[in-house]
Amino acid sequence: MPLAFVLINAEIGSEDEVKKALDKIPNVTEAYIVYGVYDIVAKVEAESMTKLKEVVTWKIRRLDKVGSTLTMIVMEEP
Repeated sequence: MPLAFVLINAEIGSEDEVKKALDKIPNVTEAYIVYGVYDIVAKVEAESMTKLKEVVTWKIRRLDKVGSTLTMIVMEEP
């Protein structure tokens, strides 16, 4: 099952709002507000690589108040 971590920059002050929206996306299995260069880290799982790309491109990146993302696709699970 394809797995990715998506690092998200949100508009200032909108971190809680973006996290709540992420929590409603079925393929987002975990999401955390973090300190550092990025504001939120989301764990995304999907049944195929095509579905994973769809979720990141059409659901996460298009959320209101998401400025930018960086997606790290897991190559090998333990």
